[in-house]
Amino acid sequence: MPSYDPNNIFAKILRGELPCYKVYEDDKALAFLDIMPRAPGHTLVLPKAPARNLLDVSASDLAHVMTVAQKVAKGAMAAFGADGITIQQFNEGAGGQVVFHLHVHVIPRKAGAAMKPPAAEKEKPDALAEQAKKLAAAIASG
Repeated sequence: MPSYDPNNIFAKILRGELPCYKVYEDDKALAFLDIMPRAPGHTLVLPKAPARNLLDVSASDLAHVMTVAQKVAKGAMAAFGADGITIQQFNEGAGGQVVFHLHVHVIPRKAGAAMKPPAAEKEKPDALAEQAKKLAAAIASG
């Protein structure tokens, strides 16, 4: 397996070199909106520790990422009036991974509404800012 690349886009976001629409952060994880969402509120949860994917992350960092994914999912249910949540996680190119820093997709779903195709279109910045504000407040109120 190739090694972790510290110049991947998520590493740059973690270092503050690139902006994001943050919805949650603690000492071990960061959650922010996907700028090409498959549904409103589509969030990415990642560890702050350098981990290429599920195959090389520490068990404790993986457990923490999933704990945060659950917090985000609960917040998304409330913030977006979702009927369900889709969780996705991809490993290596053959497994569908595009950015090689471990991340979990948390996607709020409405009954009967199909998800957009992956990376179909960029969401408008104003819409993302509003969704991030709404989701961050829902997560904080727990």
